[in-house]
Amino acid sequence: MSELHFEEDVILLDLDAEKNDEVLKKMGQNLVDLGYVKESFIPAIIEREEEFATGLPTISVSVAIPHTDAKHVNTKTISVGVLKSPVDFVIMGEDSETTPVQIVFMLAMDEPHSQLSLLQDLMKLFQDESFLQQLVVESDASSVKQLITNKLNLYSFKGGES
Repeated sequence: MSELHFEEDVILLDLDAEKNDEVLKKMGQNLVDLGYVKESFIPAIIEREEEFATGLPTISVSVAIPHTDAKHVNTKTISVGVLKSPVDFVIMGEDSETTPVQIVFMLAMDEPHSQLSLLQDLMKLFQDESFLQQLVVESDASSVKQLITNKLNLYSFKGGES
């Protein structure tokens, strides 16, 4: 199992986009440019989002957790996008009902088991409204990194089984 990369270079604050596929392209392109994912990652993540929506409504700040197959990933990472304005994502398990997403956690996992355990940890995180509110107003990528690292206990996620 490779080590999880989570640094300021994968945190995009004040991301400006009008549609969810634009969000996915911008976040995906950042990962491609950094060499963390293959070029095939972007079309794969857009296609998967169309097929299996990842929007999650919460009480105050809706989130989305787009992800795709490990074969498109070079380096395991989580990219976080805090959107300038909410963008509609179809709600997980729905066909067309949407939620206005403001925070996107794009997962690039290199093996299915690590993706599943991270998804479970993220689901717990999404129930913490004050944490989500904090992310939306934070203007410093290193502060966002620290908040998420501490909350998800990413230090224990690196390298070892979790």
